[in-house]
Amino acid sequence: MANGNARNIEYITNFSVLFGQVRLLFFAKSREIVGRKEAELEVVRLTTPRDVLQTLLQEYPGLGEISDNIVLSLNEEYLEIDDQQIVLEAGDELAIIPPISGG
Repeated sequence: MANGNARNIEYITNFSVLFGQVRLLFFAKSREIVGRKEAELEVVRLTTPRDVLQTLLQEYPGLGEISDNIVLSLNEEYLEIDDQQIVLEAGDELAIIPPISGG
């Protein structure tokens, strides 16, 4: 039993190494769809922009209507929606920027 408890404690201790809370910022159409300006989301720290987008779509399915045109920005730097690995830190800001039309 003691061995099992040690593994559980190690898992709980390392949980923050694997996951972190990021601050989501919604703009324009994404704000309209989600119904809020900001939110927090627990994410895997070592991830890809494509996986982050998939997590967002699971949490906010309505974003699916604009998902082909969403741009993500991490701490005010645009991300390519690809499989390049990124490391998210607690407190990072992830902006969800929908297509913007104008003329």
